[in-house]
Amino acid sequence: MPLFFNLKELQEMAEISAALVMELRRRTGLGMMECKKALAEANGDLDKAEELLRIKGSAKATKAASRVAAEGVIGAHLSGDGKAGALVELNSETDFVAKNEDFLAFAAELAKAAAGGSDLTSPDIEKRRQELVQKIGENMTIRRFKRLQARGKLALYVHAGSKIGVLVDYEGPEDVAKDVAMHIAFHKPPHMTKAEVPADVVEREREIQLARAKESGKPAEIAAKMVEGSLNKFLGEITLMGQPFIKDDKQTIEKMLSAKKSKVNSYAFLVVGEGIEKKTTDFAAEVMAQAGKAH
Repeated sequence: MPLFFNLKELQEMAEISAALVMELRRRTGLGMMECKKALAEANGDLDKAEELLRIKGSAKATKAASRVAAEGVIGAHLSGDGKAGALVELNSETDFVAKNEDFLAFAAELAKAAAGGSDLTSPDIEKRRQELVQKIGENMTIRRFKRLQARGKLALYVHAGSKIGVLVDYEGPEDVAKDVAMHIAFHKPPHMTKAEVPADVVEREREIQLARAKESGKPAEIAAKMVEGSLNKFLGEITLMGQPFIKDDKQTIEKMLSAKKSKVNSYAFLVVGEGIEKKTTDFAAEVMAQAGKAH
């Protein structure tokens, strides 16, 4: 990476916000200046900058982990016959309230209602929420829920102090389903099989790998094989069936299930705060600003 930049480069980089640079750095694991240059080249387009860095082979191949910034819990419920289940994300302003017994009871109540098919936006539930807000003195929101009706049976797994909840619709031994649920909680695969990955996601990755192959200078036949190999690796990383099993990384989930004569029909998971950006305060900057005002 060059140590010196011309005037035009410095002007372009000055227009890139620190927040964008930090987000690209979080996604790629690369240095500030490298991220800033990529953003300048991409005219501030975050996704394009990430692609440019990946084409150059610098950035991480895996999709960045989703942000977890909000407080709260995942309420979870499984029906007695194991056929219906639900996960509900209930958010609070502080982690202290997220451990409150009334708050936890409300989350469980919501999950049970969702599993039974109830409307979580009903006046009765809203009234219950408002009463709890008045009692605890802190705002709370029912952000989202996921409900599963099993073709086989459901396995439920709640992890990290109710911060992650997983439901798995399975056929076969229960202990295998629990292992799969734990694996999902850890790896959070966005898709179950390669066939379920949206065409635009596959095409975008193919274009990235084609660009990387061209930059390698390899002969066309070898470059084509490189593209297909990298694409298959990428699809394996983002699909449950293609991921190495968390308890035995020498076999994929698909192979493990086959060996155990088990099947996963579907699954659902929720992570507290996923995708919510929480405002952070730079206390050092605030102190310096206040000190400046004092003078």
